[in-house]
Amino acid sequence: MRFYDRFELPADKAALHRRAVRLEWWTIAFFVGAVTLLALTLGQSQAMKAAWIEDMLGLVPPAAFLIAARFRNRRPNERFPYGYHRSVSVAFLAGAVALLGLGGYVVYDSLARLIAREHPPIGLIELFGHRFWLGWLMIAALTVTMVPAILLGRAKQKLARQLHDKVLYADAEMNRADWLTAGAAVLGVLGIGAGLWWADAVAALVIGGDILRDGLRTTRGAVASLMDNRPRTVDERRPHPLPGDLLVAVRDHDWVADAWVRLREEGHVFVGELLVVPAAGTDRLVERLEELGRWARNFDWRIHDLVVAPVSRIEVDRDTGTDATTDSGEASLPARISRTPAAG
Repeated sequence: MRFYDRFELPADKAALHRRAVRLEWWTIAFFVGAVTLLALTLGQSQAMKAAWIEDMLGLVPPAAFLIAARFRNRRPNERFPYGYHRSVSVAFLAGAVALLGLGGYVVYDSLARLIAREHPPIGLIELFGHRFWLGWLMIAALTVTMVPAILLGRAKQKLARQLHDKVLYADAEMNRADWLTAGAAVLGVLGIGAGLWWADAVAALVIGGDILRDGLRTTRGAVASLMDNRPRTVDERRPHPLPGDLLVAVRDHDWVADAWVRLREEGHVFVGELLVVPAAGTDRLVERLEELGRWARNFDWRIHDLVVAPVSRIEVDRDTGTDATTDSGEASLPARISRTPAAG
């Protein structure tokens, strides 16, 4: 029996991952430039300040992704017998907390300034012998930072879905928050120029609420993933269909009378247990179980470490009233089993 102690992405996914690494390095370079540019044109605008802080926090998800990429394929050892796949999950939590922190700060600071009725001044500046309103320079700097954030976010979101990489998806959400914050800051600066003192704080407040909502959702998903919840799609909006698809396919084997599967996410990959009730008279049980394990790993590239074990029956859980599958066909966790010793 071969033990799968290390995971390598398939060739096509590995190429996508290398592209994602390059995008993250470009993202870090972009944010360093954006932070510097906005710092030079910051002024007294609250929305401008929110955009500047957002760009600084925007360095966290790409840095977390690159660090996780260095660890995820390390071989298991005595201290970490299951390997380092969860480094991706830890990085996902770091990116989610950064998003949550950003949204919380922007909402709090904007509310405080709105309640205090602060009137942020934007004065004149002299540049190359010409005097003009600093707001135009602010708007130009914000516009320059918006375009790369839009392009990077869309590219990373597509790659995140293909790689089932929640760190990359959280980073794409951060890029979305970046250009939305920049857009709100533009409106806020224009509002100040039009004499609407509250426009700046309101613009920052609205966008902060949107960022906070995304941060809460992604942080909740990151924590649940570390607690071994049922696998979910990369955007955390619904359960992942893979466990249910695998269970249906396993039950199609002619020697399998019933089956039950339990999977959890460890970074890019899924690991767990597959329990099988052999049909009466099944011969070569050990060989069949080994073949089924190899077949299951080849069913989808995300299935990495799957323990296949025979059981005598799979019963309904009386506390929940559910059996091994739900109405949607997904693997359901609560089920009582009676194990039988493996043949041989």
